[in-house]
This record gives sequence, structure tokens and C-alpha cells, in this order.
Amino acid sequence: MTETVTPAVSTELERSTGSSATPAGRTGKVVLTRTVKYVLLLLFVIVVLMPVYVLIVTSLKPPADVNPESSWGLPLRWPWESVNGGPTGFDNWAVAWDALAASIGRTFLLAIPAALISAMLGSMNGFVLSRWRFPHASLVFTLILFGMFIPYQAIMTPLVEMKTALGMPSNIVTLLIVHIIYGLPICTLIFRNYYEGVPVELMEASRVDGAGMLRSYWSIILPLSLPGFVVTIIWQFTSAWNDFLFAMFLSDVQGGPVSLSLNNLAQGAQLANYGAAMAGALLASLPTLVVYIILGKYFIGGLMSGSVKS
Repeated sequence: MTETVTPAVSTELERSTGSSATPAGRTGKVVLTRTVKYVLLLLFVIVVLMPVYVLIVTSLKPPADVNPESSWGLPLRWPWESVNGGPTGFDNWAVAWDALAASIGRTFLLAIPAALISAMLGSMNGFVLSRWRFPHASLVFTLILFGMFIPYQAIMTPLVEMKTALGMPSNIVTLLIVHIIYGLPICTLIFRNYYEGVPVELMEASRVDGAGMLRSYWSIILPLSLPGFVVTIIWQFTSAWNDFLFAMFLSDVQGGPVSLSLNNLAQGAQLANYGAAMAGALLASLPTLVVYIILGKYFIGGLMSGSVKS
């Protein structure tokens, strides 16, 4: 038997349940909320991209047109036009490339191995600490994490003394060793949290099949570790590429990374050429930007993949 609800009863029900808003009113609220959200996001994007805008427009200005007071203004002439036969805006990029090309290659030789090796070692550490309940495992994990909270400045003096005592060269090799060691705590933390979310049944099934810990890691855990590797590789690549403090104390301009060469370009003989310094900053930041464009969509997912256990 079908019950009929009178208009008066229907109105009373809507009032009691708080659903008296019309569909048009609800749609208006949704549109307003979405508009405010996008306006705020647009403002954040503008604030973040303002320095990039200054870098680009300044790098395209001839040295004669560069003035800090008019740094926000667009170039007064095309980048290939010069002032009284002097350098053009494109010449800034040529000067920056000549100054940074060799060090950019050296930095690739530093950042790529540092990211891959520290990620692999962190994966092994995370697997052992999450699946092998040996005595004092929690203490070992705490001591490893302690390395994350030691500031670079606090260890710089003993690190330089150790480098000198061991006779290590002031080049990329020394920086590579330091970045691998200093990157192990964060890589271990990321992988340990990620492996905590891997079902225990997979490990039990592998033991039933006769696989030991090493075979289980290689055949089962490692193929599932792509999200963790994406996060750690992006993190370590960016840290090694952008590092300046370790590079300044443990290497030199002739054998160091691009950060030292960029500092030399900005403060050396090209001090008056702000356009070349800006072009060099863009060239130095381009590899990390490309890495984030290619792998950025996997970064957040990989970072959060170990936050919730399955």
C-alpha cells in the first residue's frame, strides 16, 4: 500500500532534515566554492611564478638594458637585437652555457648515482627493518633516523677534517659518497613505511615455497617497490643537484657541481651581466624541473602509499 505525503508534511520534513535549500541554491554554493578555490590557486601560482618571470625576462635583455629598477618590465628589444653593437639577449645564454656546461655534466655524474645507490640501499634497509624482527631493531631504526635531524652545518668541520685526513680529492667522487650516506636515513624511512603496508601473506607464501629473505626481497618485494623508488630518486636527485654547502666545502669550481659554477658566474667576472646570471640559474634548474614534470604525478602517490596499511 503506497503512502501519500501531503505538501504540508513534505515541507515539515524538509525543515526538520535541513534540506529545504532548492537545487538552484545548492548549485550556486558549489559554483561559489569552486570559484573561490580556483581564484586562490591562481593567486598562489602567480606568487610562485613571479621569480621565474623575472629570471626569464632578465635573461633575454642585453646587458645595457638590465636595470634592477625595471626588472619587472619586458625586454625593450628582441633578444637578437643588440645595443650599439654590444651583446644581445641571446648572448647571455651563450655566456651561461660556456660557464656551466662542464659542471652540468659533472653534476649528472653526481646526482644520478647518488639517487640510485641511496634509493637501493634504503630499500634494503627498509625491508630488513620492516620484516626482520631482530633484537633491538627499533633502536637501530631510531639511530638511523637520527641522521635526518643533524644539520649540515653541525658536521661540516669534522667532515672536512676527515676528508683531509683520508686524503680524499675535492671532486665529485667525495660529494657522491657524502650524499649517499646522508641520504640513507630518509630513504630508509620511506621504504620502511612503504614495506609495512605490504601484506604479510606474500612473505609467508614465499617462505612456504622455500624462498629465503634475499630471494623474497628480489622476487617479490622489489617488483612492488616502484612507488618508493620514484619518491626517493626524485628526493635524492633534487638534493644532490641543488646542494651548495657540501659542494663548497668538499669540492672546488674545477671539479665541483653546477651550484659552484653558478655562484662563480654570478659573483665573478660576469658580475655586471645580470642577464647571464639569470640564464645560468634557469639552465641549472632545468634538469630538476624536467624530473618533476616527468615523475611528479607519481611523487605524491608514492609518498602516501605507505601511510595507510592494507
